[in-house]
Amino acid sequence: MNGEMNREYLRWYSPRLHRDMEMLIFGHAGAKVLMFPTRDGRFWEYEKLGIVGSLAEKVQAGQLQLFCIEGLADETFYNTTQPPAERIARHAAFEDYVLNEVVPLMADRNRHDCTIVQGCSLGAFQAANLVFRHPHLFQKLVAFSGRYDLTLKVESFDDLLDGYYDEQVYFHTPTHFLPGLSNGWRLDKLRQVEIVLTIGSEDPFLDNNYQLSHLLGEMGVSHQLHVWDGRAHRAGAWRKMAALYI
Repeated sequence: MNGEMNREYLRWYSPRLHRDMEMLIFGHAGAKVLMFPTRDGRFWEYEKLGIVGSLAEKVQAGQLQLFCIEGLADETFYNTTQPPAERIARHAAFEDYVLNEVVPLMADRNRHDCTIVQGCSLGAFQAANLVFRHPHLFQKLVAFSGRYDLTLKVESFDDLLDGYYDEQVYFHTPTHFLPGLSNGWRLDKLRQVEIVLTIGSEDPFLDNNYQLSHLLGEMGVSHQLHVWDGRAHRAGAWRKMAALYI
């Protein structure tokens, strides 16, 4: 395709988070992709890492429109200056922002009937948690190198809630709340979502991905789990994954 990719920067004050939030939009049409950055990433991370570039052909062709948002990791799960109850409450407020400010903006900008949610690392958790909790809003989940239980301690990765547990933690931990869905409208909707998970064969969260895959299988939720060589927890692998799976 000739010509430059459409790129737009947005910033507005979020009444749910009581702060300004920023976003980059790439493309003009096609399936909408809501993109959560990694723990250390900002809204511009996927552009900087070349993941937007790996999707440029599809974006310029009007097949995909990317909405790259902030992840607020340092205000939620990684904010060790706050007690765990405050961390999970801030995460819940962040979800409210995504559902009530970002998703409506995406719908207003683009009437395409497919919304994809994608993330890498902590962003994969945020993407999966959002889709599993609200499957009626989304058509596809693409999660790279994720940990789906933030209370797990694996290798150098700590329990991000320091042993704290309450109902809010339960309902924001996919491998905890998914078995409780049993039969109902949410499970019916989840069975209609296309789900793609990737993890490296040497990634410390490989077992957690197998656990999630087993859970989904037991629930009759079809999905793909792709195990990549090595740790595969880096931009080079994610660029290839994005081109293949988004």
